[in-house]
Amino acid sequence: MIANLDKLKSIFEPQLITEIQQFGIFQTFKEGDLIMDYGKYVRMMPIVLQGTVKVSRLDEKENEILLYYLSSNESCSMAYSCCLEAKKSEVRAVAEDNVELIAIPHLKLDDWLCTYPSWKNYIMRSFNERFIELLKSIESIAFHKLDERLIAYLKEKQRMSGSSVIKASHNLIADELATSRVVISRLLKQLENDEKIILYRNEIKLLASFS
Repeated sequence: MIANLDKLKSIFEPQLITEIQQFGIFQTFKEGDLIMDYGKYVRMMPIVLQGTVKVSRLDEKENEILLYYLSSNESCSMAYSCCLEAKKSEVRAVAEDNVELIAIPHLKLDDWLCTYPSWKNYIMRSFNERFIELLKSIESIAFHKLDERLIAYLKEKQRMSGSSVIKASHNLIADELATSRVVISRLLKQLENDEKIILYRNEIKLLASFS
């Protein structure tokens, strides 16, 4: 029996749950583990059961750009696309914390589209959600000030983890927001002076006044 598969019962038909149990591969990853990497062929599509996965890609200057996060019951649309087209991955997926997922073999992805309405709805919804997140990222970069983007970033981290303590270094935040560590450190210090957060070594505690 695959752990936490009950979470999927509200999404898929009982017959599909049975097939997921039969053909899916249960995998666990620790914080920082590489789940998917650039240039590797993708043979399976992950469905996250527990934990958070960060998905990013490289820009033209080889800088890593955050695309989106995946949490419980969510899947990576980029992995699905690579599976169907037998392409190498253009993204990297890393476990943000302890992650449990079920890997669906690429041979089943197309079959289930024709067999199970819930699977088709799930895939279409996943593409739509990832597309909306990318649009929000583009809008944030184009129109929002960096301090606003930092606050939105911390709030999203809090939402994904369910914790007011964010585990992230200043360097990591700077990389994900495509800016410098010095700028991020200055903005975080200002938030601390405003009594919105408390800074620790590689951790940020969001206070009640932050929201």
